[in-house]
Amino acid sequence: MVMSNLMLVLTVFMVSATYLLMRRMRGKNRLPPGPGFALPLAGHPHLLREKPLHVTLAGLAARHGPVLSLRLGRRDAVVVTSLRLAKECFSSDLDVAFANRPRFPSAREVSFGYTGLPAASYGPHWRAMRRIATVHLLSARRVDLMSDAAIADETRVMVRRLARAAAAVSSGVAKVELKRNLFELSHGVLMESIAGTKGKRGAGSDADMSEEAHEFKKVVDEIMPLLGMANLHDHLPAPLRWLDLGGVRRRLTELVNRRNALMHGLIDAERERRRQEDHAADEEELLPESKSMIGVMLLLQESDPQQYTDTFIAALVTVSAPPPTGSSCTFTAKRMHISTFSALLCEEPLRRRHGDHVGDHGMGHVAAAQPPVRAAEGARGSERACWPRPPPEQGRPHLPYLRCIISETLRLYPAAPLLAPHESSSDCSLHGYHVPAGTMLLANAYAIHRDPSVWDDPEEFRPERFGVNSADGQGQQGMMLPFGMGRRRCPGESLALRTMGLVLGTLIQCFDWSRVAGDEVDMTQASAKILYKAVPLVALCKPHDNMRAVLHKI
Repeated sequence: MVMSNLMLVLTVFMVSATYLLMRRMRGKNRLPPGPGFALPLAGHPHLLREKPLHVTLAGLAARHGPVLSLRLGRRDAVVVTSLRLAKECFSSDLDVAFANRPRFPSAREVSFGYTGLPAASYGPHWRAMRRIATVHLLSARRVDLMSDAAIADETRVMVRRLARAAAAVSSGVAKVELKRNLFELSHGVLMESIAGTKGKRGAGSDADMSEEAHEFKKVVDEIMPLLGMANLHDHLPAPLRWLDLGGVRRRLTELVNRRNALMHGLIDAERERRRQEDHAADEEELLPESKSMIGVMLLLQESDPQQYTDTFIAALVTVSAPPPTGSSCTFTAKRMHISTFSALLCEEPLRRRHGDHVGDHGMGHVAAAQPPVRAAEGARGSERACWPRPPPEQGRPHLPYLRCIISETLRLYPAAPLLAPHESSSDCSLHGYHVPAGTMLLANAYAIHRDPSVWDDPEEFRPERFGVNSADGQGQQGMMLPFGMGRRRCPGESLALRTMGLVLGTLIQCFDWSRVAGDEVDMTQASAKILYKAVPLVALCKPHDNMRAVLHKI
């Protein structure tokens, strides 16, 4: 026993000494500054324990500068917290160098062996998947059709559910949990776009979530803490990972199997539906954009079954699914940011005049009031006609102040505060520092969006900074990166923005929102890979007086 313990100590010492020697030899190149001594094999584990991580990294950047180096377990990492450096990384020659993704062990499970679009390495396979996603699955034409159909219909269902909940209360004011309602809406849009189904809920129904939706929600909520930057398991050396001391690998495998069963069930159901309806005669008459994503991919499978396997289809269509299965900017931005904006909406209202927004900022990152939104938009001639019409007949209103509110919410609360991690495929230079090949790159969007050298009063919620009536709006938009930058930018950005605009505009148009009496709106951030409220928002919902007759008809 004594000899075994001695051998273990000697082995750990030799491995640590060899590692430190290699780092010292490589140290002749000037690396970015960092937080100091890193533990052998572990790196800076205390940073992973801090909650939330993006806030901790912003604090380190304040001490060490806009680019800093860390070691996360066995990985070297570089964190940038400057807009100029982020643009240098993703909008110049470095964009190709940083176009890879780190191969986290958890990503192997989630991304079908690193073949999914978000996790695939940059190269021919990734370019082919990106082209298919852009041309066939997330084209402007498809997004338009989804806005006119799935998004508008699901928005109508949610509005009807909220209106009936208010009507069932004698006071006419319902207490609602927005997170649940927004999940149902996002799930309905997702299932309609991917598989042409609303989660086994009849069109136009306002029934509760189906069993399938509950299973989907459980997978989403349980898998997020097990991914990439969110857990220490991905950063441990291989022998320690195989021990699976915390059961992370076993749990992740179980959840991914459940996810895969859901996805392959949808593919089989679509294939069976096509077989039973026997579309062959009129298949050519239907536009590809009018089919579900799986339907489009099954058409491609008929022409090249070896290329477009069921696994390939599942890996590709999940580009618009929630982060456990796809990119974080579509499903996450739609659900989390509508909820975040609604929380701001219910907070201490800003006392505003038509263009002059003057408020009491005692609440820290204050809030926005809905009446000024109606007033600001209603005062704009041709746009005024949009407001009294029932959803979704309002279509796609061009409401600049609403767009400003969405942009400001994305600035303060980006869905993925550290974006999706990148990895250098070759040695390169950043801001005068040497970055070795295989280094993980993190862009702290949360810190960049709150940089006082770029934004005036960065902690304040001020939608007007995006220029409702000025040319400043586009310039300010270029200083944000909520959907990433460069060639790995989220392909579902337009779908997420379209959904947020339609849903938020409808919620403001149809209802008056306020917080529950005596309760402060808790804006505490949960510690996870994505940014969302730790405490789900419960708000008071009352149909707007001018919309009662309209809501009664839908």
